[in-house]
Order: sequence, then structure tokens, then C-alpha cells
Amino acid sequence: MTPQAEIARAARILRAGGLVAFPTETVYGLGADAANPQAVARLYAVKRRPADHPVIVHFADAALAFSWAREVPESARRLAARFWPGPLTLILKRSALAGDFVTGGQDSVGLRVPAHPVAQALLRAFAGKQGGRAFSGVAAPSANRFGAVSPTTAAHVRADLGDEVDCVLDGGPSEVGIESTILDLSGAAPVLLRPGRIGAGEIEAAIGARLAEKAADAPRHPGGLERHYAPRTPAALVPSWRLDAEIAKRGAKVAVLAFSRPDERVYRWLRMPRDPQAYAQRLYAALRELDEAGCERILVEAPPETPEWAAVRDRLARATA
Repeated sequence: MTPQAEIARAARILRAGGLVAFPTETVYGLGADAANPQAVARLYAVKRRPADHPVIVHFADAALAFSWAREVPESARRLAARFWPGPLTLILKRSALAGDFVTGGQDSVGLRVPAHPVAQALLRAFAGKQGGRAFSGVAAPSANRFGAVSPTTAAHVRADLGDEVDCVLDGGPSEVGIESTILDLSGAAPVLLRPGRIGAGEIEAAIGARLAEKAADAPRHPGGLERHYAPRTPAALVPSWRLDAEIAKRGAKVAVLAFSRPDERVYRWLRMPRDPQAYAQRLYAALRELDEAGCERILVEAPPETPEWAAVRDRLARATA
């Protein structure tokens, strides 16, 4: 089957209420027609996702995305012009198109226009009218079990979900490797809810305003739980200065994710890049590799506490909580 034929088949599956896993530039998503409550209910069941945990809705372009919002502030339009298609999710006040079953019952909805060419082709093929129905958005959380390490290859999706997905589109390894930045624009001031490839400084420069601190009543959002992105093997985040002592204390059956050269005392050691974007792209595949190594514990050397490492630190903190 040609790539075009495969994408056309995947779009038909989505329109019929099926589930399609597809690549984005961040991680692989598990897609369902975001306007079909039965399809979304099946998506939640396959992921084992709590019903009150919202999903991000993906679109081919900003015009379709903003039709799912009843209020679109000027800051949202600026960010869309600057960063869409790309790894940025905007949370806006929802329109009538966004049902409780994708928003977790909240009055807001998460919207994204992904940049991956396969995702773009699928979303364009899906959108439009057929049989008196208009199709526009695809609900697509990560294509794995809820709370586990996100998939960055089609092989990860198949290993996690098996035949519970009707179609898996293979677009190669994810370029970004961690989930999108989530920015809440549904309140009085913009709030960064989840860091990602697009940093706070870039957002503030684009909208000409400072971001407010995240409050206790911020919208529920993907990746907001204390423990998330977690391997099955117990994992701990360790400062660089304490890593040697922790290795000595844990014994031979330990796996390590670190910047430094391998230690011969360690059963499994993966050396990570010192560039934050290269580290993010490698992170989930590395955690999966160590999770399969048969070790009793994973030790992760803590990355620097600088703004460019914020997204990686967020994922590691939750993975080791």
C-alpha cells in the first residue's frame, strides 16, 4: 500500500469511529474522531485513562482549531501564527463543538496543529464533510497506557497497545521526543501548564507579556499528575555529585542514565547528550531500553537547573516521582 493509500485508509477508519496511532513531531498519538463520543470512549478504555483527564484535539490548521473555541484572544492568534504547525497546545474556552468527553467536563479545550508531515496528511484527509457530517478534530493523547513512558516510534506503539489499535502509521522516530508545551489562555493571564520544546521566553516574546504563575485551580491537563511518563522499574533522579555513592549503595543490578562515561560496576549504562533538545529526543527510548534491561532500579543523573532544560526536568521529575 502506498503512503497516500495508507493515510486515506487511516482517515476512513477515524471517520468510522476507529482508532489510529500516528506520528507527531513530539510523540506518537492515539487518534479518535474528537466529535464521536463512542470513539473517544474506546480511546480512553484502550489507554486506561481516567474519564476526567482531558485530551488534546489535533487539527490540520489554525482555522479549524479555533472553531472549537468560543473565545480566541489576540495572544492565541499571535502564537498560532508563530508556532503552528508545531509543538504547542493552547487551552481556550471551548465552543459547542468540544464535548465533555474530550474536555474532562471542563469549560476549556486543548488545541494543537502538529507539524509532522504524516500527521498533517492524515488530519487534512480526515477533515471535511461526508454523509451530512462535518469532520475536523482528532483527539490524540500519547499512544500508550496512561501514565507510562510515551512512544516515540511505531514499534513502541505496537509493543504497548498491540492489536487494540485499528491502524498504526509509521513516520519514523519522533523529532522532538517529548510532549508539546501547554499554554493556558482561558483565564485572565497566560499560564504555562506544561513545559516543552517551545520555552516560556519564546512565548513571552511572541505575545509581548509575562506568563503568570500556575495556580491551584488551573485546568486539568495532560501530563499534570505528579507521577507520569514512568517506567515500570523504580527510578530515582540523582544529583551529579551523589551519583557515585548511589551506584555503590545499590549494587550491580542498577541501570544508569547519565552524562558521564560508563561505570564498569553498573549492569546497564546509557550515556546521554549534553544538549537539551538532543536529550529530549532520546529520553523516552532510553527509559524504555533501561526498563527492559532486567534491572532492579534506574538511576537518572539530574540535568542542569537552567531554563533550556525545564521540559526535560519536568518529565524526569514525574517519571521518578
